[in-house]
Amino acid sequence: MTDGQWVSLFSGGKDSSWALYRALEEGLDVARLVTVHPEGDSYMYHVPATRLASLAAESIGVPLVDVEPADFEAAAGSESGEQGDTELEPLEAALADLADDLNGGLAGVTAGAVESEYQTSRIEAMAERLGCEVFAPLWQRDPRDLADEMLAAGFEITIVQVAAYGLDESWLGRTLDREALDELEALNEEYGVHVLGEGGEFETFVTDGPHMSRPIELEYDTVWNGDRGHVEITSASLGE
Repeated sequence: MTDGQWVSLFSGGKDSSWALYRALEEGLDVARLVTVHPEGDSYMYHVPATRLASLAAESIGVPLVDVEPADFEAAAGSESGEQGDTELEPLEAALADLADDLNGGLAGVTAGAVESEYQTSRIEAMAERLGCEVFAPLWQRDPRDLADEMLAAGFEITIVQVAAYGLDESWLGRTLDREALDELEALNEEYGVHVLGEGGEFETFVTDGPHMSRPIELEYDTVWNGDRGHVEITSASLGE
């Protein structure tokens, strides 16, 4: 294993949380979480409820570094555009800066991609430029098997956004449990909905898990726009 410490690419959603959890289980020395806050929709990053990541980080006990929209503007004026994707530049710059603060430098990053070549190829190219490894424990795994493993480990997962045929307002705020997964498998057969929502069909937030010292308690309103919607968090705090 490479010397140095690890950084977890972290949104608070189930996939990045599972990658982090598996890294900790494997004994990787994860010293920082990094959350990217893009403005508007993003092909690279999980967007909704990223501001909750700081609460999750507090419960997990690993310091969080935020990459803000202003960092995107700063990176847009840099020369790294030829090498990397515009969306990756601020993340890459943040990781390069972080490497100086880590014991032994940056050993690698954890990533939660399951099937997205778009995400994975860019993260791997970025890691190559940074001279570090990628730990991607979800990559090319069966989505239902992964989901079952998350639930078996004790992950509590809340759906915070939906945008797909077959998913109505009743899914907002719903717990992703085995019954929900059975329904998603049926929707996968009928409409092609990805069981883990990797095509953006739905987004999640992990409120509790074995790697967290305290659960996150959410209060929210639902916002529905005809064929898609999200939860508007009104209150979020760490429980006992």
